[in-house]
Amino acid sequence: MKILFIGGTGTISSAITRALLARGDEVVLINRGNRNGEFDGKAQFIKVFDVNDEKEVQQALASYLESKGSNGKNYFDAVCDFICFHKEQAERDFRLFEGKTKQFMYISSASAYHKPVKDYVITEGTALANPYWQYSREKIECEEYLMEMYKKEGFPVTLIRPSHTYDERSVPLGVHGKKGSYQVIKRMLEGKPVIIHGDGTSLWRMTFHEDFAKGFIGLIGNPHAIGEAFHITNEETLTWNQIYESIAKALNVELKPYYVSSAFLAECGDFDFTGSLIGDKANSVVFDNSKLHRAVPGLSMNIRFEEGIRRTIDYVLSHEECQIPDPEFDAWCDKVIENLEQAKKNICGQSDL
Repeated sequence: MKILFIGGTGTISSAITRALLARGDEVVLINRGNRNGEFDGKAQFIKVFDVNDEKEVQQALASYLESKGSNGKNYFDAVCDFICFHKEQAERDFRLFEGKTKQFMYISSASAYHKPVKDYVITEGTALANPYWQYSREKIECEEYLMEMYKKEGFPVTLIRPSHTYDERSVPLGVHGKKGSYQVIKRMLEGKPVIIHGDGTSLWRMTFHEDFAKGFIGLIGNPHAIGEAFHITNEETLTWNQIYESIAKALNVELKPYYVSSAFLAECGDFDFTGSLIGDKANSVVFDNSKLHRAVPGLSMNIRFEEGIRRTIDYVLSHEECQIPDPEFDAWCDKVIENLEQAKKNICGQSDL
């Protein structure tokens, strides 16, 4: 199959690119080329300086198709944009790929599902609405536009809604700073308390990107996927306490949790906790993957979190480029914990932490 990705080397997409190349597909990546090294000599590349420059992408795409002796008519079996976040980008994708692909796969987000949740069991039929997170609202706008183009113009779209998908390069967490999750890992290694939102008992799903790739690839070229939406998640449901305990276990340290309400974090943190927590991770959700399994019989996403996070921790601790300190977030954590402990002492007469 001939498959084109806009992006193709990120957290979600790298595992898909790797798996498609391994099975012998022709994979073309449109990106700036900053992280293509792993796929040199395997994938094909259309290098552009700015993927949001429609004219530049159009010219680069036309040159590529001309080099293949194609007029572009349904040349690609599938095209997927992994870095489309705004309606204007979805409109650009329609103009660029209408008539050039048999399937256009759009990466949306499971955070688009209705918040607050009306039912903790989420299906693809769950309403889309998120008043807390602009990111999610813009994903919804993209979905609505692309489905309109499917209904009016026959644009062969498939909507994909990932939940919390992670790779080996970054530890997935609920509460972290602007520079990623490593500072929390550092706090664990130093024996310091780490902030967990709520009381750690809400339900969540963590999906290693290799598992996500299995579901995604099963939908490529799948006639049951056109005009449909699918979320792709692991089948294992965890509490946030279990998630953090698994991380501590992989680090071989004792977890020292410090529980802080999501509402407090949203009010007092300069880290968009309103969107990422109130609009997403603070909610208990269990994804019903029945629709995906009907479309992809025999699908097995079986990388448990304990296994995936062990691989991630091993990679992060052995690659300095993944160890990005965040002293601002570290100081903020200390400040939150110190002040909450002082408040408890003032009110209840409790001893210091």
